[in-house]
Amino acid sequence: MEKIKIGIAGLGRSGWNIHANLLSQIPDLYQVVAVCDPDEIRRKEAKEKFNCNDYNDFDEFLKDKNVELVIVATLSNLHAEHTIKALKSGKNVVCEKPMATSLKDADEMINTAKKTGRILTIFQNRRYAPDFVKVKEIIDSGVLGRIVLIKMLWHSFERRWDWQTLKKYGGGSLNNTGPHMIDQALQLFGDKEEPEIFCHMERTLTLGDAEDHVKIILKGKNSPMMDLEITSCCCYPQENWLVMGTNGGIKGTFTELKWKYFKPEDLPERKLEERPTPDRSYNVEQIPWKEEQKWEFTDRDSHYQLNFYIDLYHTIKNKKPLKITPESVRRVMWVIEKCHKIAGI
Repeated sequence: MEKIKIGIAGLGRSGWNIHANLLSQIPDLYQVVAVCDPDEIRRKEAKEKFNCNDYNDFDEFLKDKNVELVIVATLSNLHAEHTIKALKSGKNVVCEKPMATSLKDADEMINTAKKTGRILTIFQNRRYAPDFVKVKEIIDSGVLGRIVLIKMLWHSFERRWDWQTLKKYGGGSLNNTGPHMIDQALQLFGDKEEPEIFCHMERTLTLGDAEDHVKIILKGKNSPMMDLEITSCCCYPQENWLVMGTNGGIKGTFTELKWKYFKPEDLPERKLEERPTPDRSYNVEQIPWKEEQKWEFTDRDSHYQLNFYIDLYHTIKNKKPLKITPESVRRVMWVIEKCHKIAGI
């Protein structure tokens, strides 16, 4: 197969530990031909690994004619600027999350992609996460009935003091971690309506000036309520998933899920009674639950992020539909901007 030639801008946690690592696992599809980073040691490390060109200036990096696809993994506050420059230079772009630090910038990125005819996608890799895929599969099957509430909880107890804790770089838990959770939540909420939003945010253990505790509620008339928590100050972490439906539910973590349900036709017929119960008891009945189902994360699931790049390859080379469109991620940016305004952070 013809390889897509990649240029990686930013060799930090995402650019190096995630993107460079993933691409090295599918060398028949992609070839890293250039990297860009202000750190000379990181550039040298990449050059030794990929035998590629290296640049410390982003504009010079974009002049590399070998690069077909640019991965923007620079500081969050630079995502929009670097993406727009790369699109205008004729490159396709994978932009790390957050897509941008404002909805206005996200719209400019989308418009630039349309004007240039280039492909823009956002690295919302958690849309491929096995636990999320399974939760969505169970919900979509209808066995749980009408979904009333979905709780998504990402809890930890930890201090942080790096650049992603600072507002000037677009830091904070809402921008850092929020795009993953909010993207999944919007997929489960659906696209029939835009949600009403409640948000509370505050600083707890962080050494930076941005938030590290986030609570979001998404509510709609004809959609499940989404209850989201991202916090760094929970010393008793709860399970990551709790789904409540009229016929059953799901609970679990990123690596293990359990669910049960019943068929409404298996319940005995009941009529509303206004008269007191003869023995003064509460209504009690045995629900005919189907045997509890279980899913567990396997070694095969650990490579789920590769599917992002495999799908993108087929979009670029075989004209397959783009799986993660910038328009779908614009909804994430819309929620994030609303949350910042509501919470005042």
